[in-house]
Amino acid sequence: MTTDIPLGSRVVLRYQLPPGSSHPMTDVIGVLESVEPVVVVRDAAGSAIEVEPGRVVALKAVPARPVRASEIRSLELASADGWPGIEHAWIDGWLARYGHGFTGRANSAAPLGDRGSVGSLDDPSPGRTLDRLREWYAERDRPLRLLIPDRLGEVPLGWNVSDEVVVMAADVDNLALPEGPRTTTVTDHPDPDWLALYRYRGSALPDFAVDVLNAVQGGMLGFGRIGAADSALLAVARGSVTTAPDDRRWVGLTAVEVAQDHRRRGIGSLICGDMINWGREHGATHACLQVAVENEGAQAMYRNVGFVAHHRYRYATEPGG
Repeated sequence: MTTDIPLGSRVVLRYQLPPGSSHPMTDVIGVLESVEPVVVVRDAAGSAIEVEPGRVVALKAVPARPVRASEIRSLELASADGWPGIEHAWIDGWLARYGHGFTGRANSAAPLGDRGSVGSLDDPSPGRTLDRLREWYAERDRPLRLLIPDRLGEVPLGWNVSDEVVVMAADVDNLALPEGPRTTTVTDHPDPDWLALYRYRGSALPDFAVDVLNAVQGGMLGFGRIGAADSALLAVARGSVTTAPDDRRWVGLTAVEVAQDHRRRGIGSLICGDMINWGREHGATHACLQVAVENEGAQAMYRNVGFVAHHRYRYATEPGG
């Protein structure tokens, strides 16, 4: 069956029932898992509905179920545990992280406290939340930078907004993952070859980046690598397995890098799939990753695996900061 709908999309499937049924056809809404040799849609109860292509009347994509603010908070907290920086602190419901200035997430404050517990940055009183956050970062010789996820906070009036990011997520069971023996070797720390291949925003890693890469809060880390016959590395990726407040166990993908001469050959999808399988072996039920909003190529690759957009976040800095 031919369709332009990516696997992992939420769809409505209308199909013919066997002769003698009470109705000639019926519908099911769920996640599209396969179109060949049979169409498979997994419904909200977790049941896989399998339909021969000849019985399909219609197959259409439908908008994803609205994501609740509590789900965004839970995912962000699990992700923060997987990338906590080298220091972190709770300040009036804001999670402040510091990591030598390496990466925005490890050096920003996010409003991830429970609803009603997050201090307002517009409060003019002495000792206000904004002053406490400024002081915490000033003690570490860093400017205050905010990470504002959808529906969890507002960018303060007049602040500069930059670097919008799409958080993509999926139930592990809904992803098209590699089968059979794993191609990727996973270790618990990155060796010099791993670090040499990974480029952050096109540049070699500073020495202090290793501390950030090796940090995890209440979870575990895996550093994946795919090597060639001549021992040269073709790809690397970092995985973290952490548990969210809603008890979902997430494998988070970060630091995915494919050697320049081996891109667009499916190696990126392969190492990501292997790392998700590694996470599943360690209890992960869901997977997530972050992609810059302008990186449409990477988003398309992840959608083809089965990821969908969960929410976005953006960074904010003070005027003149």
